[in-house]
Amino acid sequence: MARLAGADRTARRNAWLAAVLALVAGTLNSVGFVAVSVYTSHMTGITASIADQLVRGSLGLVVIGVEALASFVLGAMTCALVFNWGRRRGLRGKFANVLLLEAVLVLAFGGLADQLVWEHRGHVFVVVLCFTMGLQNATITKVSDAQIRTTHVTGMVTDIGIELGKHLYRSRMPGEPPVRADLRKLGMLAGLVTLFLLGGVLGAAGYLTLGFQVLIVPALVLFAVAVPPVLTDLRRR
Repeated sequence: MARLAGADRTARRNAWLAAVLALVAGTLNSVGFVAVSVYTSHMTGITASIADQLVRGSLGLVVIGVEALASFVLGAMTCALVFNWGRRRGLRGKFANVLLLEAVLVLAFGGLADQLVWEHRGHVFVVVLCFTMGLQNATITKVSDAQIRTTHVTGMVTDIGIELGKHLYRSRMPGEPPVRADLRKLGMLAGLVTLFLLGGVLGAAGYLTLGFQVLIVPALVLFAVAVPPVLTDLRRR
């Protein structure tokens, strides 16, 4: 756990970090839907919803969709800013700094959201959760050189289908090299989808039982991943 967000990257370490983040993403996404009926990691659906509600004239829902989309983009932008700030300074925690920011946001939101009594508090929930999802998805994209996403299940399921098709393909052309599936990648993708699903179950059940305080648990997981590299940088300085 202590090395998952460090500067030294390996394929195995990337896969384990992605597993943790997929579980967290599934939890946050499910809590967002149960609380405000918005899948906060699903920007394809959000964009389609904006178009649908524009046609129907439901401007209130259009505003929520635009807020969600803009917040997700802003989260990804923030990741790039924090990451490049750390990279230019040679920090060991260039990835961990972003996850630490996410941990703080999720912890604060989990502890305070139930106390918010503003009539339009759903807007706040959507903005915070979508910002967090954008932040996290951009982080694993940076870590894995755009090979892994943890909030984009559509892409993962597509890649699973591709690898399964390659595995089933049998060439009838002699002399041609065989088509080989990447079984390791297939297993990793199947695991990430399963963890996203598990996180969704835990998030929905936890929210119905504890409210937003269920988010304190994934926040603590993020702290456990992010803090060690950040402490290393503080000691070096």
